[in-house]
Parts: sequence; structure tokens; C-alpha cells
Amino acid sequence: MTPDLRGPVLEATGVTKGYRGGDGSLLRILDGVDLTVASGEMVAVVGASGAGKSTLLHVLGALDRPDAGEVRVVGQPTARLSDLELAALRNRSIGFVFQFHHLLKEFSALENVMMPLRIAGVGDGEARGRATALLERVGLAARQSHRPAELSGGEQQRTAVARALAMRPSLLLADEPSGNLDAQNAERLHDLLAELTRETGVGVVVVTHNRSLAARATRVLQLAEGRLRAEAADDGGS
Repeated sequence: MTPDLRGPVLEATGVTKGYRGGDGSLLRILDGVDLTVASGEMVAVVGASGAGKSTLLHVLGALDRPDAGEVRVVGQPTARLSDLELAALRNRSIGFVFQFHHLLKEFSALENVMMPLRIAGVGDGEARGRATALLERVGLAARQSHRPAELSGGEQQRTAVARALAMRPSLLLADEPSGNLDAQNAERLHDLLAELTRETGVGVVVVTHNRSLAARATRVLQLAEGRLRAEAADDGGS
């Protein structure tokens, strides 16, 4: 889907999420989160381990429902959608990149990138052409016939980024995307994410402990005590 340049690709208002502990008490993870992300904007979310960053991404990406509040993806309120409609929204409008690439080991890089397109009913020729172009863009033109085990960690993660962009989503959510990479491959991935944000107009929310990646973002927000706040310039840690 072409990004909607007329409005935000993501809006979260008053989002609350909690879980029941072993003693039956409610542990509130998100407590009135507000967030708006525009096309072509990269927002980095930092915070201590256990602060709820992954929970936040799951709710923003319609993988989990909030207990209260509203999430809109390309203007669509997710609370009103059935599970099937949520799945369709995710497939059409949201790309996901995780710390571990989750590539299908029996398929080549090209076939992995083609997969979401083929599932969506895109013809083989168009899917192959789009996947080839994406792999070229992420620097893997010469590696597209290789299976994941034949690719380096950095190459595997770049393949995962290409796969996440295959459906031309309006929103890309990334959870510690460089957390499993060495410093050199991490820097290459950080540069790539920043470049793709500018080039494609996709809106990006990235959860990270990596200060180098956060520095490339349009905004850096800290999740603490269930809420997002702008991080102070001299805030030294996550």
C-alpha cells in the first residue's frame, strides 16, 4: 500500500495494557500511551528491559489488543476489527522486523521475500520482480538464490527487512533489529533503515537499546512507568 501522505500512518491514544500476575493482581505495562507517527518518520523507543517496549510494538502492530485506548493504522481503528480483519490489515499495511530474522530455512532469500506477496495473491512474475528489486536495494543482488544458512547474520537480517517491505506497507515496526548483529553489520543495517525510511515514505517505530540506531531516528522517546516521553538530550541510558 502506498503511504498516505495526507495523514499519520499510526495514531495511538490513551493505550493501556496489563497482565494478570500469578497472584491474580493486575500488572499494568502500558498506562495511557499516546503516539503519532507520520509517513517518512522514524521514531525510536528506548527504555529499560521489562519496561514494556515489545508489548507496545505488539499493540501498535495489531498483534495484541489494548485493554483501553485506541490505535489507528492508516486511519483504521483496530479495535473495531475482527481477528480476520486485523490479520488483513497487518498483511496489507504493516511490516515487522524482529531481532531474529525468522526466515524460512528451506527457501532462498528471493523466495522468502516473495512469500508475503504470494500469500496475498500477487502473481509469480510481479512477486519475483518486486522481491528481486528489494534484494538489490538492500545489497543482496548476488545472494538472492542462497538459503538463510548460506547467508551471514547481517545478510539474513537485510533479507528480513526486504521481506517486511515486500507488501509496500505504510508502517514498519522493528523490535531490536540489530540486537543479534556484530557492530559492523549493525551499523550497515542502521544506515539501511534510515535510508529506506526517507526513500519509501514508510513510517517506522523501532524499539532499540542501540544508541547508534536511536541517533538516526527523527525522534527518540523513552518508555518508562507505562508512558512515552521525549528523551532529554543529555539522557545517558536506556
